[in-house]
Amino acid sequence: MPVSTLPELRKAIDAVDDELLRLLNERARLVKSVGALKAALAQPFYVPHRERQIVERLQEMNAGPFPTEALRAVFSEVISACLSLEHPLRVAFLGPEATFTHMAARSRFGLSARYVPAATIAGVFGEVDRGLADLAVVPIENSTEGVVNSTLDVFMDSDALISAEIVLEVSHCLLDRSGTLDGIQKVYSHPQALAQCRGWLSANLPKAALIEVASTALAARLAKDDPVAAAVASELAGQLYDLRIAKAKIEDEAKNVTRFLVIGRQAAVRTGRDKTSLMLSVKDQSGVLYKMLGPLAERGINLTRIESRPSRRRAWDYVFFIDLDGHIDDEPVAKAVEGLRGACEHVKVLGSYPRADQPEQP
Repeated sequence: MPVSTLPELRKAIDAVDDELLRLLNERARLVKSVGALKAALAQPFYVPHRERQIVERLQEMNAGPFPTEALRAVFSEVISACLSLEHPLRVAFLGPEATFTHMAARSRFGLSARYVPAATIAGVFGEVDRGLADLAVVPIENSTEGVVNSTLDVFMDSDALISAEIVLEVSHCLLDRSGTLDGIQKVYSHPQALAQCRGWLSANLPKAALIEVASTALAARLAKDDPVAAAVASELAGQLYDLRIAKAKIEDEAKNVTRFLVIGRQAAVRTGRDKTSLMLSVKDQSGVLYKMLGPLAERGINLTRIESRPSRRRAWDYVFFIDLDGHIDDEPVAKAVEGLRGACEHVKVLGSYPRADQPEQP
C-alpha cells in the first residue's frame, strides 16, 4: 500500500471536516425541531440528564484514537451551540468574569450561552427569581472548606429550584504583576480561596496581609492596579487581567473540588441517579433531630449532607439543609418527606436533580 503524501492526507482531512460540518448542521436542524416540539408540549428545554446520556454513550462507544476524555469538552460545545438554537440560554453566575463559578458555568453550558454576572450570590438568585436569567450557577460547598453559607441563606427566601449540580476541580494560582513573590505585601481573594490556600500562604508569605473580597476575579482586578499586591485566583483570571503566575497550584489539598448548583424555575425529571435537597424548619422541642431523621432511616434513605443555619426569624432558631439519595418522585423519598412534614414546622423541597458522579475539567 503506497504511503500517502502530505497534500493527499490534508485533502482527506478536509473531506472529513466537510462531512463533520454537514452532520453538525443536520444535528442543529433536528435540535430546532426538538425545541419546537418541547415548546408545543410545554416541556423544559434544559434536560441535564439527557446531555449526560449523550456524552456517556459516546465515551463508551469510542474506540480511539480520539481521546475519550476530550469527547466531553467537544460535545459540551456542540450541545451548547445547538441548545442556543433551541432556546437562547441566559445563565447568571457570581461575577465578574473568570471566577470559578463562571468557569463551572462554562464547563456545563459551553461558549454559546449568554452569561450574566452578578456581584453577590443573592444577586445571582435574583436574576432567576425575576426571570432575567433562565438558569444560574452558585457555589454550595468545597471539599476543603465545607459549605458556602451565603448560598444556603438565600435559599430561605428564593423560589428557585435546583436542577443540576456541577463538581469542578479547583486549582488556585498566586497572580501578580511581576510573576515573582518579591515585594508582595498583601494578597486579595475570596474568603473560601484564602482558606483553601491557608497553609501555603502562611509558609511562603507570612508577613503579607490577607484581604477578603467578593470574588477571586475581583481580587485579580485589584491586584492588576497594585504593584505590592497579589491575588489568589484562576489562571483564566490572570489572562483576563494581564497578571503573571508567581506560583501555580497553591491549594493545600491536591484534590481540591468545589460543588456548584444549577438553579432555575423548572424541576428536573427523574433519572434513577438523583439526589434531593430539602430545607427543614424544626419545632423547638426535645429530641427534634431524632424525630426529623426518623422518617429517612425507616425507609433506608441515605442522608449525604446536613447543615444548620440561623433562621433569621428569632434568636437561636435554626433551619436544617439536607441532601439525600433519590428523587422526590421515588415512592420511598416521597413518603419520607411526608413523614418529615409531621416532625417539622416547615419542609421545603429545594429540588431533585441528577447526581454528578465525577469532577468536570475547567
